[in-house]
Amino acid sequence: MLNGIGSTEVVVVGLILLVMFGGKKLPELAKGIGDSIREFRRAAKDTA
Repeated sequence: MLNGIGSTEVVVVGLILLVMFGGKKLPELAKGIGDSIREFRRAAKDTA
């Protein structure tokens, strides 16, 4: 799925997120994204 993304791109995106949201909000944002992905996978699995 993410085969075209290299380590440089991941670092750049991480720095942009750090500047936009700050150091304190970043862990909360990552947790929310992780929970959302987990819930999406669970819902997709239930409908299949």
